[in-house]
Amino acid sequence: MSSVSSLGVGSNLDLSGLLDKLAAAESQPLVALQKQQVSYTAKLSAYGTLQNALSSFQAAASKLADASLFQGVKAASSAADVLSATAAATGAAGSYSIEVTQLAQAQSLAAAGVLDATAAVGLGTVTIDFGSITGGTLDPATGKYSGAAFSTDASRTAQSIVIDSSNNSLEGLRDAINQNATLGVTASIINDGGASPYRLVLNSTETGAASSMRIAVTGDASLQGLLSHDPSATQSLQQTAAASNAALKVNGIAVTAPTNTIKEAVQGVTMTLAKPGLSTLTVSRDSASVESAVSAFVNAYNSLQATATQLTKYDVAKKTGAALVGDSTLRGIQTSIRSALNTPQDGAIKVLSSVGVSFQKDGTIAFDASKLKSSFASNRDDVEALFAGPTGGSAGYGTQLAALVDTFISSGGKLSSATAGVNTTLKSLDTRYAATEVSVQAKVARYRAQFTQLDMMMAKMNSTTSYLTQQFDSMNRR
Repeated sequence: MSSVSSLGVGSNLDLSGLLDKLAAAESQPLVALQKQQVSYTAKLSAYGTLQNALSSFQAAASKLADASLFQGVKAASSAADVLSATAAATGAAGSYSIEVTQLAQAQSLAAAGVLDATAAVGLGTVTIDFGSITGGTLDPATGKYSGAAFSTDASRTAQSIVIDSSNNSLEGLRDAINQNATLGVTASIINDGGASPYRLVLNSTETGAASSMRIAVTGDASLQGLLSHDPSATQSLQQTAAASNAALKVNGIAVTAPTNTIKEAVQGVTMTLAKPGLSTLTVSRDSASVESAVSAFVNAYNSLQATATQLTKYDVAKKTGAALVGDSTLRGIQTSIRSALNTPQDGAIKVLSSVGVSFQKDGTIAFDASKLKSSFASNRDDVEALFAGPTGGSAGYGTQLAALVDTFISSGGKLSSATAGVNTTLKSLDTRYAATEVSVQAKVARYRAQFTQLDMMMAKMNSTTSYLTQQFDSMNRR
């Protein structure tokens, strides 16, 4: 809508200025439409902010609607270097004296040393099975048993590897064993610094007394002499660590296990042993998780209130209001949530104030954690019913509020519908703006054409006037 720079030259009139004023006057409908667009865009953004606050509040409410939150049990060890523990919901509250006397251990066997780890050691088939060693005596100097019996673990199947020209060195044996994950054995080579320094070491991958190894070799005598090992017969390998169970006492009662992870020795508790020693295990209800969830719920509600206050704020001095001043959608949401929070429940504990959650004069809610802790300690099931709902009964506050918020923010919900309405209005304003802009541009173009014609006519008239004046002046001088 810019003016023509030469407009008005012929008529000596300020036609450019006049055209600009006419264009500004014609553009007033566009200015009004722009103001509406800005207002509705701000409202759309405000609805988005409100939806985020509602989603956070819903997530906090949903956490309280989960009954498992209130079934939590925690276990604490007085000596974390001796054992650590975790508890399931079935954990029995109490204090337990734990004495760890032995850790579960995997068996380790070492072969006799060889001079060269890459030299051939024989061909054949090596078969490994597992079981328990009973009876007999162990010579600590040689690491070998005498008079012992070996009982095969029927739950585990013997596994074999073939030793051929591709792997018949100590290094080849090590690699062949480690590449076969089903063997249940890992291998390494240790250099002991002796005359024949390279020794193959075999370690069971599982702990426990039933994980002792028995190794049968068919093939070359040299391979048999290196690896054959039967605790009740020929033992070519030296036992450097015996397969053993974990041993402990729980309140004086002896407990054994094949691993250092002990389950259900104390009901609902899993203990992980770290070293022999004494510890007191305390099992108690986990009120901390509930307190944290209720605190998060209170904070989410207060944050929602703060968001609503900001979105409806009115500046008296400037006489301007935030995007949702007087908005019925927001007002309806606030009223519904507050009403739900004030509706008593069906259980023994009926209102939130009984567990330390209470309304303040400014519309926020406060939380007294000590009151919740006291209620939870004596009435866990009733606190659970208050938030998650009683078993077979109606829903509690957490469940009700999560569902209520869903009616606001889900597709077709109150807030979603309001947002859709604003989007529809913005699209309509865009269409009206485009049409109005075309109309204004057409009018200004028409004014410009008319002013151009006027300018040309005035220029001709001025030229004629000048000519006639010159002629009259010339006649008068004669």
